[in-house]
Amino acid sequence: MDFSKTLIKWYQRHKRELPWRHETDPYKIWLSEIILQQTQVVQGQSYYLKFIETFPTVNDLAAASEDKVLKLWQGLGYYSRARNLHAAAQYIVNTHGGKFPNTFEAIKHLKGVGSYTAAAIASIAFQLPHAVVDGNVYRVLSRIFGVETPIDSTAGKKEFQALADSLLNTKMPDIHNQALMEFGALHCRPVNPACDTCVFNTNCLALKTRKVAQLPIKEKKIKSRERYLNYFVILDKNACVAVNRRNEKDIWQGLYEFDLIETHESTSLEDLLKLDATKILLGSSFRLAYNSNEYKHILSHQNLKAKFFVCQLNESFAKKKASISLKDLHALAFPRLIEKFLKDCKLEKLV
Repeated sequence: MDFSKTLIKWYQRHKRELPWRHETDPYKIWLSEIILQQTQVVQGQSYYLKFIETFPTVNDLAAASEDKVLKLWQGLGYYSRARNLHAAAQYIVNTHGGKFPNTFEAIKHLKGVGSYTAAAIASIAFQLPHAVVDGNVYRVLSRIFGVETPIDSTAGKKEFQALADSLLNTKMPDIHNQALMEFGALHCRPVNPACDTCVFNTNCLALKTRKVAQLPIKEKKIKSRERYLNYFVILDKNACVAVNRRNEKDIWQGLYEFDLIETHESTSLEDLLKLDATKILLGSSFRLAYNSNEYKHILSHQNLKAKFFVCQLNESFAKKKASISLKDLHALAFPRLIEKFLKDCKLEKLV
């Protein structure tokens, strides 16, 4: 079986027309790859186009504020990608004079870039012979070649990389890599793969042994944890709202939120108001203007359950209190969970 020839022939007939598909600009290829980490193509396209329009070059991205980058990224999730993207752009400008690095090793040195992303950029932008191995590739190779070594083990990562390297078409590494990823995304899907019409079905070991649904294999299962977020959306008499920027190394670093009291379990407002932390936030004179239902938000290994309590004060915020005018609130980058609340609640109608 000529794996690469068969794969590329399939790709030329079935590939999607995507805005970055025919790009040779390494900046734009890098941008597309970072956006598509943990993101479906259908969602990522609009963000890619917005970023290219707002930051046409790596110099434009480097010169932007982190707040502006995070605001443009808002809703895409996994915000460390945006922070790393911004930091890497500044590194390229400061260290490489704004010229994108053109070797696998130099590309991999960029913040937020691992072996897969470096291989994708190196092969697509510079036609360097580096094989990509991502989730789609793990799935395709494990099924066709019947590899049962866990993909999240050290041995598995080495085995799959070696297999991918051996199959790479070194004359057309850019087309080969894109074809392999596209085949996994469109044809050899995680659920309901199109085995009946697969160009590899006469060679696929998983199909022959009826193990398609079992492959690839993972050995580690990380248990999700529950988190209970109680947000107090505090408004003063001047229609300003208290906000904080998350700077700790936790979810949503660099994004904005309202005053938060996190508890170990679901807690009623009555019990929350008894806490010293709540009393410090609200003082003795306030009006409860809105009490939300529970919002649920699922992250990779965390299940978030949030409630929002809109409280109106009869006084102005102290100067040391971080706040923003309600009319300017839209300019801040919030997590999707809070964005959903803001869309539902419409704070300006409560003032």
